[in-house]
Amino acid sequence: MSFKPMIFVATAEMALSGCLANDTQRGVAGAAGGAVISGITGGSPLTGAVVGGAAGYFCRDLNVPGCRNN
Repeated sequence: MSFKPMIFVATAEMALSGCLANDTQRGVAGAAGGAVISGITGGSPLTGAVVGGAAGYFCRDLNVPGCRNN
């Protein structure tokens, strides 16, 4: 997977993960979404899951707008 698709996956997951209630839910959704998006763009689903899961889990720590625990 090249660098540009990884940035796309991370950005998409951070944007979508703000809808969930806590870090764990965002991490799981991020991993699932990252795997799917990475597979569609021709990358490794495992790498996409790792990047997406990390983006979802840590989006609150990175102060992403709308990403907070309820």
